[in-house]
Amino acid sequence: MEVLRPTLIRIGGRIYRKNHVREQAYQQEEEEDFYAGLADGADEPCDTFVVEETERGYQCTVNAPSLLYKYIIGKKAETKKKLEMETRTSISIPKPGVEGDIVITGQHRNGVISARTRIDVLVETFRKKQPFTHFLSFALNQPEIQEKFLQFKEEVLEKCSNDHGVSSSLFQNPAKLHLTIGTLVLLNEQEIQKAQELLQACKEDFIDTVAGGKPLTVEVAGIEYMNDDPAMIDVLYAKVHMKDGSDKLQLIADKLNAKFVTSGLMMKEWDKVKLHATVMNTVFRKDPSAEEQNNRTVGKPFKERESFDGRKILKLFENFYFGEIQLNSVCLCQRFSTDNSGYYATSGQLTFS
Repeated sequence: MEVLRPTLIRIGGRIYRKNHVREQAYQQEEEEDFYAGLADGADEPCDTFVVEETERGYQCTVNAPSLLYKYIIGKKAETKKKLEMETRTSISIPKPGVEGDIVITGQHRNGVISARTRIDVLVETFRKKQPFTHFLSFALNQPEIQEKFLQFKEEVLEKCSNDHGVSSSLFQNPAKLHLTIGTLVLLNEQEIQKAQELLQACKEDFIDTVAGGKPLTVEVAGIEYMNDDPAMIDVLYAKVHMKDGSDKLQLIADKLNAKFVTSGLMMKEWDKVKLHATVMNTVFRKDPSAEEQNNRTVGKPFKERESFDGRKILKLFENFYFGEIQLNSVCLCQRFSTDNSGYYATSGQLTFS
């Protein structure tokens, strides 16, 4: 572990350092002095949540998805017991599978704050280890684009099928062509609802101003690859840009990404959204339903990911024109899903023209 560069976790607008601390056995009097200090009112900052005073002390609630309860409880309830012991609190967690508030109670306000902060860190730490469930996207699957994509696929297989690793299994499903803005881990209906509301709020916040109430005229043209060796490509994508040369599409994508990152629903991966539409991906070779996340798979990656030699493809199709498209909506898509049109099923949609 890099001691000078600990893992940073963003929770409710605050940034915490996740340090690995070697546990030490403290003398009883040292414990008493520490917890006496809690009662003296040397308050820790807690402007991101509310601690209520009750007849028996103090109380605070944490809303966490039931899927993450097990990480707060720990094996044989050891994590929960340790939290309660070290913060001198009592932590009540709903039954597995039951959505609800985790309730923290204690005689000392700072003990309750400390327990709440530690639970927040646990929740965020293990949330990041969950595979993403949803993503924000612009759909690029209009019939004209699909037709040109199928032409691209046919010509690539006709002229480059003898190149190492090139096969029909690498190509995206034309009905699912899209531009990814960012991925989300939404673990219950409340979080999906929060994402839906946040998406709608973006229309008034900035999309109407940037787009001017009109669809964005976008061109899908040219291809590029993700890694640094054209002889060993994993992801080949089509470039997407505004036809008028403006930065409206980039601006909307970046602002959407920033809005969701700030809310805690999306992890910050890059300073700017990479405007691209995946057309070939080696994860499709073994799993046609897979989706890529910024050139990396989430969850358990494939042990064998066979790259392909794309040098000839790049030379022959460097400026391939997939077509022009009118973008007027952003979709909150469900991963591993399909709707009646063949695109991903959506949990929400924002239309801005």
